Amino acid sequence: MSLSRALTLTLATFALTPALAGPPETPREPVEETLHGEKLSDPYRWLEGDDKGEVTERVAKWTDAQNAYTRSVLDAIPGRKGLEARLAELMQVGRVGAPTMRGRLYFNRERAGDQNQSPLYVREGHDGERRVLLDPNALDAKGLISLDWTSPSPDGSLLAFGLSRAGDENSTLHVLEVDSGEWLADEIPNKVGWADWLPDGSGFFYSRLKDVKDPYSRQIRFHRLGTHTRQDPTLFEQHSTTWGPFFFTGPQARWGILGYFTSTRSNDLWVIDLDRWFRTGEFVRVPILTGADASTSGVIEGDTLYMRTTLDAPNGRVFAVDLHHPERKHWKELIPHREDTVIRSLDLARGLLVTTGLHKASTRIERYELNGKALGALTLPGIGSASVSVHRDRSEGFLTFTSYNEPSSIYRIDLRADTRELWARPEVPVDPALVEVKQVSYPSKDGTQVTLFLVHKKGITLDGNNPTLLYGYGGFRIPLTPRFSATLFPWFEAGGVYAVANLRGGGEYGDEWHKAGTLERKQNVFDDFIAAAEHLIKTKVTRPERLAIAGGSNGGLLTGAVLVQRPELFRAVISSVPLLDMLRYQRFLMARFWVPEYGTAENKEHFPFLRAYSPYHNVKAGVRYPAVLLTAGENDSRVHPLHARKMAALLQHATKSDPKERPVLLWVDREAGHGSGKPLSLRIRDVADQRAFLMWQLGMFDSQKK
Repeated sequence: MSLSRALTLTLATFALTPALAGPPETPREPVEETLHGEKLSDPYRWLEGDDKGEVTERVAKWTDAQNAYTRSVLDAIPGRKGLEARLAELMQVGRVGAPTMRGRLYFNRERAGDQNQSPLYVREGHDGERRVLLDPNALDAKGLISLDWTSPSPDGSLLAFGLSRAGDENSTLHVLEVDSGEWLADEIPNKVGWADWLPDGSGFFYSRLKDVKDPYSRQIRFHRLGTHTRQDPTLFEQHSTTWGPFFFTGPQARWGILGYFTSTRSNDLWVIDLDRWFRTGEFVRVPILTGADASTSGVIEGDTLYMRTTLDAPNGRVFAVDLHHPERKHWKELIPHREDTVIRSLDLARGLLVTTGLHKASTRIERYELNGKALGALTLPGIGSASVSVHRDRSEGFLTFTSYNEPSSIYRIDLRADTRELWARPEVPVDPALVEVKQVSYPSKDGTQVTLFLVHKKGITLDGNNPTLLYGYGGFRIPLTPRFSATLFPWFEAGGVYAVANLRGGGEYGDEWHKAGTLERKQNVFDDFIAAAEHLIKTKVTRPERLAIAGGSNGGLLTGAVLVQRPELFRAVISSVPLLDMLRYQRFLMARFWVPEYGTAENKEHFPFLRAYSPYHNVKAGVRYPAVLLTAGENDSRVHPLHARKMAALLQHATKSDPKERPVLLWVDREAGHGSGKPLSLRIRDVADQRAFLMWQLGMFDSQKK
């Protein structure tokens, strides 16, 4: 592109930006402290709230002013209203979930286009007439009550489920009769996570917090229907600040498996004789695997645990464990470790083991006899993301499949015959064939090869001037695999490129890939993301003035870190529900769960690498930072909104950029948490805010194109 054309576009973009005043002034009230010999000053400590991190009246007023400023900017973006209308149309497409099967009953969730939350339906037979069993929309006019999870009893006659409000994820367990829809009196509060039923449906095991204000107080308990929760016996209690315990049983409830997380990538595992516990009350743990740096779980059938583990197998393998003799010397390997596939999960169908894994950051589902004999991979519709819903009493199952250019579809499958038929696919008002997808690899700073998905409209010329959104996460073994999003199509239609990087710290390439992005190796994640941006520029996909980045939660830390490390690479940055003050993060909410992933500044050996990359502590005055949109949820029970507040104030003070051209914006949602359970109306607003911000900054609206 010629210099004159670039200058014309730049001037046109600036001329069409909203007329802004600057951001609200934020008082600087430095708090001085010395940590491991280094003197530190925190000018915005007061934005953390009171001593317990609760919002003070002063912080609330400051937040109101910031929100008002942000709305004045975002609502005035030329083209925003039209974009929001288009996004509303796309987001009001229905959504269908795969059924959970119990006998002749099939339970699944479906949302009509205009509903805030997805009701739960039940039908008899896979093709039976559905009826509404539970509609959270009827429980709250604003759509702020969400159905967090469901668990039908073995015969499908009862349903346990969890409800929470305004994104706080504090689920209360309820039970209803499926035939009548009548709610029983049983009610269990305090962030209940699941219910594992007895075979006769007379009761269930569950987990909850002993103290809802203490995220490290999880308990494993048992509830008998018709009794008060005060009478529920406690089997096991959390005793550390990791993710704590989990528990599951087999179909006869003869055995229980207790796990306990020792880090974000490892857990201990024991077997419990539940016959003995029911008779005597003795909860005796017999070790299966303890003290190992491995992730281990599985499914029970009879007296056998089919166990997936990363023990001496970073991509996973599967053993059969005799629960009468669970010692390692008695284990039988059924599915060996493979270099080309990561086993992520293990399910049990009738006479079959079904593994779901990843190959080159896309799903691979494979089938095995119970003795480990391989039956081959399940044929998928293409390269993308998939999951299966199966049950141990049948070979019938349901496959959910999606890719960047294929809407989420539910197929009814026969696992033995490897056949499928389309069961449900919501109509979408876009043409998925509009886009093309390719996967490339590029070298990171240390030479490690990293993969990158590129998605864009067919036929566009990649000339170094394409507006591009680069997305990443890079943590907690979470993989980024191909998924359809109708809301990206306005981006594609306007000539935009969408790039997704499979960074170290994620789960795309196994346990070692995750480990390489943790603790003192966390900088690898940021280097991988920076290298992705440099690759996009080097290969003439885009240039810094037309490159934006986005990420949420751990991905918000990612974008915050690269924002301060390489501000010249990007025009716009979105950091959603982020961690940004990495020297104090562990003090708030449930953040000590993540110390095995990040480390803690309380540890003298961890302090140097956290200090080196903590975004809040590496903002420099006088730097021309990109435009930044920070978001947070006031009810977030995971990441405290203090991170976004403090970073917004600091960047607004430090940046040399003109706020009329590259503003630093903060949006704190007063009726949301970390993101789950948010009603459709608020999700439409949020997506419109973020896409309008990016399209404005990258000059993508028609009014900006000259």
